[in-house]
Amino acid sequence: MTTLATEKREGLAAYIAVTAAYWAFMLTDGALRMLVLLHFHTLGFSPIQLAYLFLLYEFMGIVTNLSAGWIAARFGLTSTLYAGLALQILALAALTQLDPTWQVAVSVAFVMAVQGASGVAKDLAKMSSKSAVKILAPAEEKGALFRWVAVLTGSKNAVKGVGFLLGAALLAIVGFTGAVFAMGVALAIILPAVALFMPSGLPAGRKDAKFREVFSKDPNVNRLSAARLFLFGARDTWFVVGIPIYFYSVLSDGTVDGNRAAFFQVGTFMAVWIIGYGFIQAAAPRLLKARERGLSEIVGLARTWVGVLTLIPAALAAAAWVGNAPDPQTWLTATLVVGLLLFGVVFALNSSLHSYLILAFTKASRVTMDVGFYYMSNAAGRLVGTLLSGVSYQLGGLTLCLATAALMSALSFVFAGQLQRTMVVAPDGA
Repeated sequence: MTTLATEKREGLAAYIAVTAAYWAFMLTDGALRMLVLLHFHTLGFSPIQLAYLFLLYEFMGIVTNLSAGWIAARFGLTSTLYAGLALQILALAALTQLDPTWQVAVSVAFVMAVQGASGVAKDLAKMSSKSAVKILAPAEEKGALFRWVAVLTGSKNAVKGVGFLLGAALLAIVGFTGAVFAMGVALAIILPAVALFMPSGLPAGRKDAKFREVFSKDPNVNRLSAARLFLFGARDTWFVVGIPIYFYSVLSDGTVDGNRAAFFQVGTFMAVWIIGYGFIQAAAPRLLKARERGLSEIVGLARTWVGVLTLIPAALAAAAWVGNAPDPQTWLTATLVVGLLLFGVVFALNSSLHSYLILAFTKASRVTMDVGFYYMSNAAGRLVGTLLSGVSYQLGGLTLCLATAALMSALSFVFAGQLQRTMVVAPDGA
């Protein structure tokens, strides 16, 4: 009994340390995204050019997740977690060197490269943290895995939402370079503190881990990964460029003070959306009564809720297309705010279900491999969504942007509908 209690305490301590490290990273990640988006929009970048700034970030997420699972299996989870934090510090330091006198093409290329490094950093930290939950959650406690992963994921997104608000506020108060420098210094202080208090207990890696093990032969893992790709594609199709730029165009009056006020308003909405999304994710096990449900029922919920999600951007696209009201701009903006907040609630339930299912479907012996592959799909969805956000908004405005998001969500529904209600896991090493 004493040994079991000690193991639980050690597992909880490791979980807290991993979560704290992930929080520190996501705070700067959210702030950096808002800083880059708003700063370069005010410099006159088009929606497609703004999308370009984030493309390498998302592409490197694909590459990183594909290899990070093997790296973690080979060198250990703490190694990849620390590497992610350290690389983010270097990326922030590099971004302070951006020169406003550079030509647009040079600025885009430079920021894309820095964002690419930041993308590698983010997914090293994400894969390490999510994989650790599978190992640390008490297996004997019913529903513990769903609760632990929901708290980690939900709190991470709430912190990222605070980062959105922080980024917008810092941009308005101290400017782009000062904001980036301050975040880099803060993260440089946090990294050694996390390393100092990180307890032992996470896997140290195994030298015989082979890269080909990353590719799963479990049909549930592969179908869930495809559903995840289109789920996040649906979110980022409106989230990355379309809606922030639309809101900025509505709220800004073109003056310096008006632009600053618009920064705060756009940043506040994006922050509230992410924070609310994070809280719903953390509460998902309770909202969905997961303790009372088996794996088969939770798979059914994953199908149902993505179907509900698809209806929301479709309805908003119709509203944007019609747009007939005494004051169309005010009416549409209010409709978008309500609709996108509702989208956030339903999206959070879907995301939380996915985050639980990938850990439920995989085995502890290959958790970093399957989680890495799954988040590679997540990054691919964000990459596609990011590109579609700029392209669809530039070609067809808000209506096409939201209609494209609805299509992506519908494709997620198709793959979620193919999930099997029982586990069919390939043998270890397959």
